[in-house]
Amino acid sequence: MRIGLAYTCARILMLVVAAFLLYLAGARGVLLVLLAFVISALASYVLLSRQRQAMSDALNRRLNKAGRKAAEFRARIEEGAAAEDEDEDENEDSAQVRQGKQR
Repeated sequence: MRIGLAYTCARILMLVVAAFLLYLAGARGVLLVLLAFVISALASYVLLSRQRQAMSDALNRRLNKAGRKAAEFRARIEEGAAAEDEDEDENEDSAQVRQGKQR
């Protein structure tokens, strides 16, 4: 979470700096905004590669952890369903035995 916040803040800062420098250079309006986005995107691609990689690694760890938890949960549900099926089979067998004795 902290890594993502730091990366996002750095991207916003680069956008603001690019817009400020372009404003000083004389760009105005839509041209200012478009150039600021393009320049900040290129600069962040080059300058923030380590932070982007760290954020990617953190996200992968988080997703792997969630995947393991989901697999464990699925396994517990399947175990419970199998146990429930066994109980139902036993109940049916005992009901059939009782019906056979009553005849």
